[in-house]
Amino acid sequence: MHDIQRLLGGFKGFRRRYYQEDPSLYRGLCEGQRPATLLIACCDSRVDPALMLGCEPGELFVVRNVANLVPPYGRGDSHQGVLAAIQFAVEQLAVERIIVLGHSQCGGIRALMEQSFSTRAEAGVVGRWVSVAEAARREVMDRMPGAAFELRCRACEKAAIRVSLRNLESFSCVRERQERGTLSLHGWHFDMACGELEVYSPQADTFLPLCLSGPAPVPVRGERHVPSRESLALQLY
Repeated sequence: MHDIQRLLGGFKGFRRRYYQEDPSLYRGLCEGQRPATLLIACCDSRVDPALMLGCEPGELFVVRNVANLVPPYGRGDSHQGVLAAIQFAVEQLAVERIIVLGHSQCGGIRALMEQSFSTRAEAGVVGRWVSVAEAARREVMDRMPGAAFELRCRACEKAAIRVSLRNLESFSCVRERQERGTLSLHGWHFDMACGELEVYSPQADTFLPLCLSGPAPVPVRGERHVPSRESLALQLY
């Protein structure tokens, strides 16, 4: 475990880098933020978006929650924090893209698939939240009833990303910006075991590998076969 002294030492290093050695970045950021990307990621401590993508302060507007979920707009009075952050990023910050970043071995998705919680209170909070992706769980159970549990979890991680992308389009501000061609939506899935990043292709309706080095990932039962990693992945960006 990290003790508090290590955290304070990390802050000292941060301060030295950005306020002593090169103070120009934060001098500009004090005038306001202008991130081009809204990134919706999981709370999981192993998946840090800025670290993964090599971003400096001010480059990403990040929303992190359990299982990187996007609720549909107008779902009562719940989930207002996530919805407000998305609306703020789209309308006030005028981000150019929204990325939903999921990952392998996601505890939130596992909880959704297991449908079991350790306490009644936990079921009330965690269960209500992950139910945002209930359509993803039902899709996987219908499509892969005989598959191993781990394979179904992996498939649900990706299906939940697709649900979140659809829910983003329930925001009128998102749809309007999409129609004007000033906002794009992206679904990414990070495999922690092999360091692969896959990108959702609406045209192929599947996730395609973006990192082209190393062996191809093992296909998941029920997912569409991708014959050429290079040719398909390069069509996305």
